[in-house]
Amino acid sequence: MTKTKGAITNFIEKYYLHFNAAALVDAAKGYEEQLNNGAKMLVSLAGAMSTAELGKIFAEVIRQDKVQIISCTGANLEEDIMNLVAHSHYKRVPNYRDLTPQDEWDLLEKGLNRVTDTCIPEEEAFRRLQKHIFKIWKDADDKGERFLPHEFMYKMLLSGVLEEYYEIDLKDSWMYAAAEKNLPIICPGWEDSTMGNIFASYVMKGELKASTMKSGIEYMTFLADWYTENSKNGIGFFQIGGGIAGDFPICVVPMLYQDMERTDTPFWSYFCQISDSTTSYGSYSGAVPNEKITWGKLDIHTPKYIIESDATIVAPLIFAYLLDM
Repeated sequence: MTKTKGAITNFIEKYYLHFNAAALVDAAKGYEEQLNNGAKMLVSLAGAMSTAELGKIFAEVIRQDKVQIISCTGANLEEDIMNLVAHSHYKRVPNYRDLTPQDEWDLLEKGLNRVTDTCIPEEEAFRRLQKHIFKIWKDADDKGERFLPHEFMYKMLLSGVLEEYYEIDLKDSWMYAAAEKNLPIICPGWEDSTMGNIFASYVMKGELKASTMKSGIEYMTFLADWYTENSKNGIGFFQIGGGIAGDFPICVVPMLYQDMERTDTPFWSYFCQISDSTTSYGSYSGAVPNEKITWGKLDIHTPKYIIESDATIVAPLIFAYLLDM
């Protein structure tokens, strides 16, 4: 029985016919084909996609098993949970392009940290999480246990300690959906996030040991083992934005092939990047996919797509296509 396609899918198939619009449809179809062929998919989240509330649709992508592993910045890891517990305290600044330095200073003094047009409330978001995550860190520290950053976040979410603060529908939190599935997450450079900074402050005060938090090297070895175990039918790479969330995990293939000398390691079986970075060879966020061939990341036959547009517009459309919305 043929599955009926939704209104959004029908719309983009009818009207998105050329240039970046056509690339969006081609990439969505390529993603779907990967899953239909038994391949797995890594989605990388750069920037502040959680504060852009991508969770409203990405959580359903997770629940429907259309992503098998996530790579994200520490900001995306924590900001989805911050939105869950402090949504009503966020402040939108639609005229953000017109703000003066004094306007920005005034936001700081009100405890409002701005991400483009949206301000995250420090007291209700950061500090509300801090007391709960510190207890989980401290318990592990006292027992001599060690976990990865996302594993601590999962423990906090699944413990129920945040339930009294929920301000959005739980189904719109991608981190909660991921925690329920114990979905593998790679979070490179976690230390530069707000929670990473807070953890570092406790280390400096002598209240926690740095070793209680597993490191980026351990994330890479975790990913290497996962890739080796799951690449039989291929693993695709769907990159939202640029930066470390994308560059860190894509390097696992040449690491396994060249440094571990596992010459039977398959290349990534699909690659798509949504980016508004200026296309330029040699850059992390703007390099075209073909350059990745020379680094041993993509095969000459790997389906490759680049959509030069705003990820906050493009990603929800592709996910809607995958969900037949």
